[in-house]
Amino acid sequence: MHAIDDVVGGPALAQVRELRTPIPGPRSTEMLARKREAVADGVGITLPVFVDAAGGGIVRDIDGNSLIDLGSGIAVTSVGNAHPGVVAASAEQLGRFTHTAFTITGYEGYVAVCEALNRITPGDHAKRSALFNSGAEAVENAIKIARAATGRSTVVAFDHAYHGRTNLTMALTAKSMPYKRGFGPFAGDVHRAPMSYPFRDGRTGEEAARIAIERIERQVELDEIAAVIIEPIQGEGGFVVPADGFLPALADWAASHGIVFIADEIQTGFARTGEMFASTHSGLVPDLIVTAKGIAGGLPLSAVTGRAELMNAAHAGGLGGTYGGNPVACAAALASIAAFEDGLVERARAIGDIIRERLEALRTTDPRVGDVRGHGAMMALELVDPGTGRPDAALTARAAAAAHAAGVIVLTCGTDGNVIRLLPPLSIGDDLLREGLDVLSDAIARG
Repeated sequence: MHAIDDVVGGPALAQVRELRTPIPGPRSTEMLARKREAVADGVGITLPVFVDAAGGGIVRDIDGNSLIDLGSGIAVTSVGNAHPGVVAASAEQLGRFTHTAFTITGYEGYVAVCEALNRITPGDHAKRSALFNSGAEAVENAIKIARAATGRSTVVAFDHAYHGRTNLTMALTAKSMPYKRGFGPFAGDVHRAPMSYPFRDGRTGEEAARIAIERIERQVELDEIAAVIIEPIQGEGGFVVPADGFLPALADWAASHGIVFIADEIQTGFARTGEMFASTHSGLVPDLIVTAKGIAGGLPLSAVTGRAELMNAAHAGGLGGTYGGNPVACAAALASIAAFEDGLVERARAIGDIIRERLEALRTTDPRVGDVRGHGAMMALELVDPGTGRPDAALTARAAAAAHAAGVIVLTCGTDGNVIRLLPPLSIGDDLLREGLDVLSDAIARG
């Protein structure tokens, strides 16, 4: 197992928060002006700085400001930015060849990544995998596979879900703004069911599952449903952790009706929650599992892994894509998986203990902190009006902006925009993590 200090990566960045200019600084301000002239307005930037280097728990901008990273590029750089193993493996592959298209001429890296995914994903049944570029692309292909395997077309998704920004995945995604507004019409044959949300509904997992199943069975004929797709812990929807028993009950119901159960582990996968995959927390063995984000240390790669008989249902040539399973990304993925298995799962649990202790202490003193939830290095707090319990998106926005100005990168989420999510790289040191949490706590207190 590597010590955290041994895997900081990137240039020799001091693991210290330091602000040399206001945020944004003058050089970042100049770059923002260039962005406005060159980049479509629909592409926003949450924190208006431009990055020069990153590693460990630090992101350094072009003005020399060193910010504490509690976002990991939305759970992508889980092994740490510029992890030495990822850099070395990628550089070695870059020197040999950068692309052939696996569907034209194959290469070992693609096969090796599929072998690794088949090994580490939940379940000991025979599996197959296929590689793609983005999470949304993998979700679309998982739906294709389920439809091919079942001969059915309907897909069930859940309230607060987020599955991507392509046409089909926008239909699966619940939140309209900013993901869907003005982009319809969307793909059909998608139905939505209520999610288990313990903070808001107070139901047991079994009760929530019964309500969801009854809703589904009223909306659509069972022999028309190809798949149910769900995030074991919802990401953009607010880091919603379903009540115990909810996911297994849904999986059992799906299995009893020949419905493919798809776990979207794009944000939860690869040690993020203190298990290699979040499905493990519920004892869940999905039929298909979708991965991306943390899979390749920052390089674009995604995958669908699942039961061999399902994965093999698509005809030859039906799955693929020009860049899917790029050889450099595959090399990075193999190095990342090795790092996850070399102590980073345990590291995620330790990070989660630190975060939970700090956030729970905050909740006991501030009634605006309605809920603290998550697992491992995927934790969140939900901010509410203490009098009504209603979501407080304005406070959330103010607190996030104050943290940014103080040099801490945090992200917001939630259907109502009132959740602050924490996704630190697993390479962050304890002292830096605690400092970031102190800054965030102060930002909320002053909000």
